Amino acid sequence: MEFLIVTMIFSLLLFLLYIINKTRANIGVDPKPPQAKNAWPVIGHLHLLGGSQLPHKVLGDMAEKYGPIFTIKLGFHQALVVNNADLARECLTNNDKAFASRPKALAFELMAYNYAVFGFSPYGDYWRQIRKIVMLEVLSQRRVEMLEHLRVSELRSSIKSIYDVWLTNKESGNSSMVKVDMSHWFGELVLNIMVRIISGQRFSPNNKEGVRFQVVIRKYFELLGAFVASDYIPFLKFFDVGGYKKRMTKTANEVDEFIEGWLEEQKNKRESVPRHEGNQVLINVLINILEGASETEVPKGFDHNTIIKSTCHQLLTAGLDTTSATLTWALSLLLNNPKALETAQAEIDKHVGRERLVEESDMKNLVYLEAIIKETLRLYPAAPLSVPHESVEDCIVGGYNIPKGTRLLVNISKIHRDPNTWSNPHEFQPERFLASHQNVDVKGKHFDLIPFSSGRRMCPGGVLALHELRITLATLMQLFVLKPTSSEPIDMSESFGITICKEMPLEVLLAPRLSSGIMYGVGG
Repeated sequence: MEFLIVTMIFSLLLFLLYIINKTRANIGVDPKPPQAKNAWPVIGHLHLLGGSQLPHKVLGDMAEKYGPIFTIKLGFHQALVVNNADLARECLTNNDKAFASRPKALAFELMAYNYAVFGFSPYGDYWRQIRKIVMLEVLSQRRVEMLEHLRVSELRSSIKSIYDVWLTNKESGNSSMVKVDMSHWFGELVLNIMVRIISGQRFSPNNKEGVRFQVVIRKYFELLGAFVASDYIPFLKFFDVGGYKKRMTKTANEVDEFIEGWLEEQKNKRESVPRHEGNQVLINVLINILEGASETEVPKGFDHNTIIKSTCHQLLTAGLDTTSATLTWALSLLLNNPKALETAQAEIDKHVGRERLVEESDMKNLVYLEAIIKETLRLYPAAPLSVPHESVEDCIVGGYNIPKGTRLLVNISKIHRDPNTWSNPHEFQPERFLASHQNVDVKGKHFDLIPFSSGRRMCPGGVLALHELRITLATLMQLFVLKPTSSEPIDMSESFGITICKEMPLEVLLAPRLSSGIMYGVGG
């Protein structure tokens, strides 16, 4: 009996020593997040992201298998993928500085003035100084409000073009409704607003320079969203696989030619046009800032002209496709949900009426319209997968050690459709923002809804985009009866690109819903 007791005690001591040694050994091992399987040699998981399914959906499906946090190999680079609000908050608040940089890419080098476009710049003094200038002087709430007359002028001019076509049809005895490709209409509208805000110019319909600029910008966005193998497998850069280097260089020169022309024109006008805050286009604002800045305040690394052109470039990049795509999604959702459209129009009739045009000052009363915009941004964020971040230092996310140099992908689409947060997450229900999610906004503080991302790298154009979305949708709904061209639901298929747009054009039937007197005055 004594021998048995001694043996048991000895065995227990051995077991305790094993546990202690195992624990000590594990203390020195860095816990790492799970890595997705099926990585191929050299290319890693790139083959999974290059198929017919959109990358944010592929990564969302992976999250169902591996959990809300995992890593993938993008060629020679490791990427961390986060798929819920808590992890996004941890990355973009606690670790905001750690993930404040951007990975290098051929497009950013060749088409963004060698990383001078601050949205693509690495984290550092240049990025901090430019971002401060843009947020305080160029895209502040006050500056955006001062540009209201430009936005409204372009919107009403574009609206009048629809009314004129309808009027011609009516006088010719044709259909009482006019068919308009609203995808194209939104694209032209937003382009004219942005170009006018930046340069003071506007492209008249069928203007040759305007048509050429649209072609160039379309090529630019296609190349910006292109898969370039050398971004993930660096030694392929010497071979220019796919011919991207040549095409990007050519397109960059074409875009620069336009912006350079705007800059020179504004410089030539400065002596003859009286300066006051209200009439300054953004190129002039930037010229004044840089001329008045002390030596320590001027961002280092690029000359004044490059800083101005790259900042204009940033506004075009951030404000064109994103805003026009969101407008297209919003109208598509309303046409597929006619009761929501009726409710929105009734709200406008109640708070604005039919005797005058809706104005930006009315937006504070249009709470259902605001709910529609939030629900659109939830279901169809312009960038469903965040622009990649890159860590500048080691950090911890979700209890896992993340090494310096790791790329971060925030799956915004997956977060926005999380059933733990959103009831019926795939359904269009603006009413949720009048009830359960009434206090949720899109300013980057509520991580359940981050269409403009959050933290240091949050999209700086969110304020401007929201102003454009509100006044454009409100004006369209106030002035026109809007109907789909078919009894079938509108196709909501998504297409590839740097922003996710509708795959099919959005053709809509329109007819005036206000008196001819109001409609005639739209373009005035």
